[in-house]
Parts: sequence; C-alpha cells; structure tokens
Amino acid sequence: MSRISDTRLRTREAAAQLVASGRRLPHEITVDLIYAEIRQGSRTTINDELKLWKDEQARNDALAAALPPAVANAMLSVWAIAVGQGEQVFAQRSEEMEKEAAAASARARSLEADNAQLQAQVHALHAQLDDQRPRLTEALTERAHAEAERDSALRQAQDAITERDAARRHSEHALRELQTAHARELEASRSAHGEHEAALRTEVTQATSRLEAVQKHVMLQTEEAREAQRRAEAALSEIRQRNEQLVVDAQRISADAAEHRRLAGRQEKQLDSVTQEAYDLRLERDVLARQVALLQGQLKARKESSSVRKSRRPRHKA
Repeated sequence: MSRISDTRLRTREAAAQLVASGRRLPHEITVDLIYAEIRQGSRTTINDELKLWKDEQARNDALAAALPPAVANAMLSVWAIAVGQGEQVFAQRSEEMEKEAAAASARARSLEADNAQLQAQVHALHAQLDDQRPRLTEALTERAHAEAERDSALRQAQDAITERDAARRHSEHALRELQTAHARELEASRSAHGEHEAALRTEVTQATSRLEAVQKHVMLQTEEAREAQRRAEAALSEIRQRNEQLVVDAQRISADAAEHRRLAGRQEKQLDSVTQEAYDLRLERDVLARQVALLQGQLKARKESSSVRKSRRPRHKA
C-alpha cells in the first residue's frame, strides 16, 4: 500500500483506538495526538483525514440518538460495511493511481538523467561544432523530444492525481446517498410499527371492555341466584318449623282425643271437634309440604338454567 493511503488508514485506526480506550472523546482528538501515535505522514494529510473521521462520528452519534438502540446498531453495522467497502475501493484505486504517478515520475527522472547526459554531450560537442553541425542538430532534436516526453509524463501524473481525487469524491457521494436511503427505510419501518402497535392497543382495550361487561353480567346473575336460594331456604326453614309445630300439635291433640274418648260420651262432641281440627291441620301440613316441594323444584330449575347459560356463554380471553 502507498505511503499516503497508509497514513490515512492509520489515522482512522489511531483515532478509533483512542476513543475505544476511553482516553479521549472524538472531538478531543487532535493532529498532534494522532501523529504521536503513528509517527508518519504529513500533518496536512492527517488533519484532512481526521476531519472526515470526526464528521462521520458526529453523523453516527446523531443517528444513534434519533433511533431505537436495535435499529441504530443495525444502521451503524450497515454504515460500517459501506464505509469499509468504500475505503477498500478508494485505497485500491488510489494505489493504482499512485503507482502510475510513481512510474511517470520515474520516467521523468530517467528523462532528466538523459537530459543531463545530453547537456554534457552538448558541452563536449561545442568544441567540434564547426565540423559536426549535423550531429549537434540531431542531439538538440533528441533533447527537445526528451523534454516533451518529460512534460507529457508530468501531465499524466497530474491527471492521475486529479482522477484519484474525483474517485474519492464519487465514493463519498455514494456513501451519503446510501445513508439517506437507509434513513428513509428506517423511518418508514418505525411508522408502520407505531400504527400496528396502536391498532393492537385498541383491540386489547375493546376486548377488556367486553370482558368486564360479561363479568359484571355473570356476577349479577350469580347474585340473583344466590338471593333466590337464600329466600327459598328461608321459606323452607319456616315451613319445616311450622310442620314440626303441627306434628307436635297433632301429637298433643291425639293424646287429648284419647283422653277424651276415655271420658265417655259427654265429651264426644269435643272429641269430634278436636278430630276435625287435627284433620284440618293435616291438610294444612300437606299443603305446606307441596309448597316446599314446589319451591325446591323452582330452585333446582333456577340452578340448572344458570349452569346452561354459563356453559353456552363464549369464553373471552383477557
């Protein structure tokens, strides 16, 4: 690799090492610090390459701050690959141009040496000028031709340097266009992601509202069923108490009836009355028993209906 390309590459490597080691921030790195690290090249070349490197670091930092970490890391990786490819193409083309310039310079130096020899010959030929005029004319012609070749070689070297600078500018322009295109793609991706996330949040909110409404309805139905069960149990308890009381009363009346029958005929009317009362109480007890059975049937039907509704109701996920 040529000396100039090597100086630029080592400038970038030294700057990156200073930042990675934590000794300096990108804006704190100077030409003197770089020169102390690499010990080669001109300060002008180092300064130009260092300015380009700092500009790239500033753009990378601004991009990383504006994007999410994962997207910024992906963008920086793509950027690093593009920069590396551009530097590789630039270095290859610069090396070719510098080889051509070196060859042209070598030819120029060779021509200069030839020119020096020709000048020596001219001095030697001055003594023989009168009788060797044709040879002098030929030598002057060769000298003019050599100078023309030297000038042509110098122009070729200058053209090679100009072409190298143009190639570098083209490479930098291509890199900027690539960065802009990636920035647009990332912005579009971030916008689409935000719209999708908003739609998902809306769906979750609606599903949560529907679930809360269903839960409230189920709780209301359950509470109504429990209240109906409590009323039925209270009525059943009351009926059982009345039935027990009726049984006690019937037992007492039966005892009284037996006692009355033993008292003979004068208490027969009273016995008939008591018997009739006992019969009426039995009828009332049967009516109450049927009412209890009816309430139990209604309660059972209410529980079965509630179970059917729960089994038919679609399950909602939170």
